[in-house]
Amino acid sequence: MKNMIIASTSTLHGSGYLTYLLPTLKVHFKNVKELLFIPFARPGGISYDDYTSIVKKVFSVLGIDVKGIHEYKNGEKAIKNAEAIFTGGGNTFELVNQLYKTDILNTLRQVLEKGTPYLGTSAGSNICGVNMMNTNDMPIVYPPDFTTLGCINFNINAHYLDPIEGSTHMGETRETRIKEFHVFNDIPVLGLREGSWLEVNDNEVILKGKLTARLFEKNKQPIELESRVVIKF
Repeated sequence: MKNMIIASTSTLHGSGYLTYLLPTLKVHFKNVKELLFIPFARPGGISYDDYTSIVKKVFSVLGIDVKGIHEYKNGEKAIKNAEAIFTGGGNTFELVNQLYKTDILNTLRQVLEKGTPYLGTSAGSNICGVNMMNTNDMPIVYPPDFTTLGCINFNINAHYLDPIEGSTHMGETRETRIKEFHVFNDIPVLGLREGSWLEVNDNEVILKGKLTARLFEKNKQPIELESRVVIKF
């Protein structure tokens, strides 16, 4: 029943917020009149109201009204009654912290499993995996648990970056960090590049966009997945 868009980013270089995804979202959210927005990730420390205003402006182009979950007295009830849900990007640690603090993580999982249309970008995509341990974000807060929605049976590394040829940077690459993760964990990790997204229809997961994605599994060489491939484990 799952009906999800899991995108690496909300904004491509040189374009507006969600602009590159609007044709897809027009189809994904057809017949939706009101969208529930979860602004907990707070990119740059922005307020919930300001973040929701940005999203409201974009979705007005599609004829969809937006209301932030913080505007409701009962967040669990808001999720259960939502026509559709969008969780925006920002800091994954704070996002997960608030999902636990407000006790809505399990409710969110339940409605997504039943088919409520969902969009996640960046941090909002990281939470779709088994856990949040492949985020690139700084641990500015400490959530009670790293376990997330588990709507897909692998983890997402959003904004995946390849090593830059000729760079003198001596820090670890994304690939190195993911290899470190696999010393202690068996969960596959998908490096999702900017401009790529996953379409989840029930248990079918399809890579979309023009770019490949890099798949990491423990004790295996990483491989490149072509766009439109069905990802299975």
